Amino acid sequence: MGNFFLEIVAYSEAAVVNNAAVVEYCRISMAALSGGTAGLLGLTGLYGFGFYIFAVFGLWAMLLLKAGGQWKKYFVSRRNLLTSGFFGGLFVSFLM
Repeated sequence: MGNFFLEIVAYSEAAVVNNAAVVEYCRISMAALSGGTAGLLGLTGLYGFGFYIFAVFGLWAMLLLKAGGQWKKYFVSRRNLLTSGFFGGLFVSFLM
């Protein structure tokens, strides 16, 4: 017989909102820095977009490394952490 008990996970709403705000700040800062860096390196078009994608995945990896193996304590989902704010950061990067 399998284990039919579900693990109930409770999140503090204030902590989730705070973590989302901190991640959004990091994402906007990363987009501005990667856009400026791509401009300084002369990366335009698809190369600039590829550099932005690289920076997004780099930030995602660094956030998960910082959280360690207990990322579930800080974030609801890893995919949401990666995709949330992707196009907003792309717009900020485009303006730089």
